[in-house]
Amino acid sequence: MITSCVGWAPPSSSPCSHSQPKLQHHQLQPSPSSSSLSFSRSFPSLPISTTTLPPINPNNPKGSFIRAAWTRRSRGEAEKRPNRKSWKQRTDMYMRPFLLDIFFSKRFVHAKVTHRGTSKVICAATTNAKDLRNSLPSLIDPEACRVIGKLIAERSKEADIYAVAFEPRNNERIEGRLGIILDTVKENGILFV
Repeated sequence: MITSCVGWAPPSSSPCSHSQPKLQHHQLQPSPSSSSLSFSRSFPSLPISTTTLPPINPNNPKGSFIRAAWTRRSRGEAEKRPNRKSWKQRTDMYMRPFLLDIFFSKRFVHAKVTHRGTSKVICAATTNAKDLRNSLPSLIDPEACRVIGKLIAERSKEADIYAVAFEPRNNERIEGRLGIILDTVKENGILFV
């Protein structure tokens, strides 16, 4: 026979004897210091710490996990990450998407228009092409540069490109054969931005 033993404390000798069970009667009375719930004092009180996070030291921002979004990078922090691109480098590919690249080798002149975002060559012209190689007397003289400038302008118009950017390399002056190509491109209706 199974009997339930609810609401009583077992005697020390036997776990569940029917001879005179000791019933524990609890009177739930609201005390003035307790909360508005009358049964809140019947729950056991557990020692719970409310300060689980370590205090944030304002002098050490690296130790804290909350950083202001508007914090300006200091020079020391910028030197630690030198590979981060500047604002101009990050926005130039969208503001000026097409780039004119001109290269002079010892034997030929090369020009191409590339799209910065995708690095695709939109159009190209070179004096190493079969038709120019056989028709021009010299492949690197100013007359060859004029022909290349005219060709690159026509081919970029065919590709619906009417404005390109040109960025000279380090210590490169815009004069001589380079100046001739850029002037010819401008004369044939391409804007430089």
